[in-house]
Amino acid sequence: MRFVWAVVAFVIAAAMIGAGIAQRTVFQGPSETSKTVQTEGTAAYTLIDGSVLTSVPGAQTLRVEGDGEVFVSYGRTADLKAWLADVDYTSVTVDGEGAVQTADQAPTVTPTSDAAAGRSPIDNDLWLDEFEQTGSLSTTLQLPSDMSVLVASDGTAPAPSNVSVTWPIDDSTPWAGPLIVGGGIALLAGLVLYLLGIRHVRRSRRPRRKGLPLPVTEPISIAESDAAADAASKGVVSESPARRTTGSRGRRALVAIPALGVSVALLAGCSADAWPQFAASETPSPTPTVVVPEGQFPPAVTEAQAERIVSRVSSTVASADAALDQNAAAERLSGPALAERATNYTLRAALPDRPALPAIPAEPVQITLPQTTGAWPRTLMTVVESADAATPTTTIMMMTQQTPWDDYKASYVGNLEASTNLPELAAPYVGATQVPPDSSFLTLAPEKVAAAYADIINNGENSTSAALFDTANDLLLSAIQDNKTKRTDELNQTGAGTAEISFAASAGPAAPIALATLDTGAIVAVNVYESDTAKPTNADAVIKLDNNPAVKALTGVDQSATGFTTTYSDQVFFYVPSQGSDEKIRLLGYRSSLLEAKVSP
Repeated sequence: MRFVWAVVAFVIAAAMIGAGIAQRTVFQGPSETSKTVQTEGTAAYTLIDGSVLTSVPGAQTLRVEGDGEVFVSYGRTADLKAWLADVDYTSVTVDGEGAVQTADQAPTVTPTSDAAAGRSPIDNDLWLDEFEQTGSLSTTLQLPSDMSVLVASDGTAPAPSNVSVTWPIDDSTPWAGPLIVGGGIALLAGLVLYLLGIRHVRRSRRPRRKGLPLPVTEPISIAESDAAADAASKGVVSESPARRTTGSRGRRALVAIPALGVSVALLAGCSADAWPQFAASETPSPTPTVVVPEGQFPPAVTEAQAERIVSRVSSTVASADAALDQNAAAERLSGPALAERATNYTLRAALPDRPALPAIPAEPVQITLPQTTGAWPRTLMTVVESADAATPTTTIMMMTQQTPWDDYKASYVGNLEASTNLPELAAPYVGATQVPPDSSFLTLAPEKVAAAYADIINNGENSTSAALFDTANDLLLSAIQDNKTKRTDELNQTGAGTAEISFAASAGPAAPIALATLDTGAIVAVNVYESDTAKPTNADAVIKLDNNPAVKALTGVDQSATGFTTTYSDQVFFYVPSQGSDEKIRLLGYRSSLLEAKVSP
């Protein structure tokens, strides 16, 4: 019976080991699949739709080959199509059966300029990421269906025509290892059963001792005794059956060693994917849930995009500051932020000791609040701390991208006070809605904030708007009042009763920008102008600028019989609570700088 079970074990071992080896050889499928995109190579851009990238599940390995520069970027499909709306490009999609299709797309909007056809795709703020290389480029992505890939050269030359997308296929054989191990165990069991069977057969053939009663005693044959004695006298000794049995058993024990060696050799060629992977189950810790309103647009930028945009703004403005180049600054600044820089460049060119405006820090970006929108213009608010320990500052900025072809430009730049507490803001991946200028859901519409604040500057506690603002903790108001006192004292010392000075504040020309907070309030950035006018009170008197080189440099004269008007521009950031709230409008940060000076009429 032992032989029967041994044969059964051998059959099972052969089947299991054979199945395990077959899974790793003849039955193992390909490790990847790919699709090739072949274009005519005439258009400057190729757009690979997200449907192509997600037609096969898994990470996408994109390979692009060209004759010169190869550029690849990816982003939201809607954003990429908006950027390509004014040029010809090749569109790559898949049909219902998953086959790759290419089509030439004509412009859907009228090009804004002749530069559209040769527009460089490099370092555009719309891209989530980009890659550049010469000759060929390969990168692995993990993009969802609502994102696409842009392939180009330099925006002028035809886009590379040889493109392929490859996806990995799960060709793991998790039961190959267990089958081979199980087969090895079955083979070893069969060998043990076989040896036990042989042992049993051999034992059954040996003489067996009988118990009582003893056999009848027979007479000893004299002939046999004589023959045995002759053999002994000749030195002939017969081999003991026990010794033969012992040697045979030792040789059989070695039969199991090749069987074990075969199993070990087979297992040595098995990688980790030949075994089941049992991931450790971890209990996830609860995290706060952020509910995105149904139908809300995605945020205009991601955190990584915002960091790159801030870095580019910082780098461009730093170069412009060093070169006193207003045109260079205009590449990344607009509105009040650009106006204050332009004045500073003029003053620094005329006055070597005139200090530069505070630099825009590049990192670290502490807060990112993008607008949720699918259209343009788009707004982004960031808070960046200075990495310079010698001049620690926290900069708050409002940036705007006017069209898909424009870069983000900072229009409002201010400094947050160390004691400033920002309201609770939405997560960057959720974003915030932009509050309309005439919104009635706030205690004061954004378009009225600048004028109301200017009235407080002019009339103090007598202003009709004073009750809406937290004036007790407003550092800008106290700084303005200190400046008024200083300017009045200076004029009284030099004018000796022959001159007078007046102050006036008004809303600046820049439109307000407001982004909603989680408590239905808003962060509102506005522009306020402060002007002071010094005039002589005596017909024979003149206003001299001996102690005011900045006004002298801006006006080009050193005295005037009609006086001078000096204007400062304030970029002010407020928190405006929602309608019905008990909170007051409070100052978050500001930047005040000299804007212009002119001779009074």
